[in-house]
Amino acid sequence: MLQGPRLSGLCRKQAPLPRESLSASARQAYRHEATSVEGFVQQIACCYVPHGFWWYVSGRIPAHKDPAAIDRKLIERYGVNISKRTRARRKELGLANVHYLRHERFFVLLASRGRHRLFEEEGNVVRDLRKVPLKFRDYSISFRPGGRTMAGDVDPKWHAHVQIAPQAYKAERAYFLELANRKSVDQLAFEFRRVPYEPYAPIRRQLLNILRAVNRKRKAAGLAPVPTTALRLRRRVVQPFGPRVQRLSTCPSCAATQSPGELIEFAVQPPACGHGQADQAVVVGAYGNTEFPEEAA
Repeated sequence: MLQGPRLSGLCRKQAPLPRESLSASARQAYRHEATSVEGFVQQIACCYVPHGFWWYVSGRIPAHKDPAAIDRKLIERYGVNISKRTRARRKELGLANVHYLRHERFFVLLASRGRHRLFEEEGNVVRDLRKVPLKFRDYSISFRPGGRTMAGDVDPKWHAHVQIAPQAYKAERAYFLELANRKSVDQLAFEFRRVPYEPYAPIRRQLLNILRAVNRKRKAAGLAPVPTTALRLRRRVVQPFGPRVQRLSTCPSCAATQSPGELIEFAVQPPACGHGQADQAVVVGAYGNTEFPEEAA
């Protein structure tokens, strides 16, 4: 007589977590290496933080170690590469989930609320985005209430908050105030377009504050103000794990004099090369991504 499988009799909360049945190739599908600074910040601010991943551990991989080997070790150790169904089941049982993200040699592990090995083993270095912002490449990423609604009222809801880190902001402000009365409107507009930060809402406010300070100084000297159109106020949605497009100069003379900070793509086309050469778009990267996260406050 054929007998079916015997039921364990455990209730829903006592039932063990489902075992992953992913193949080796499927487990390697977890995307964790951001190909650009903008993509790294966007993935955290728009995809992880709004979904409750507020606790983090960050670090830098030493130069003598292989980043790919460290990736595999951390992903396996903290059970990062699991399915959406397993993540939902863990959340239902009060267990935390973890995401892992790396750009070059800087990495971050982000965890949601609940019990997890990460809190047990890294408890003394785990930080809360609601209290301690994550600092990365002069960006400061946190989770806090505030901002403005479409009507202009104070928004009591909590949002991912991306701003220029305090020291970097002070340096930018001092730099523009130094140039305020020494440059023309067109030259200052070009300098504002070169600011290498994606204009999330808090960064837009910071740039507008700098612009107002510059115009106050120019007004006192009897100079024309710099219009707000000089600022790039619309954030570009990038592919965090996909190819990166940089606008480089094809002119050897310009390429030799441009610093890495100048090799950025502008929403408003920058002035043409003084040597009469056209610009060329160079694609850097290897992986594709079709996800387009929403704007973060």
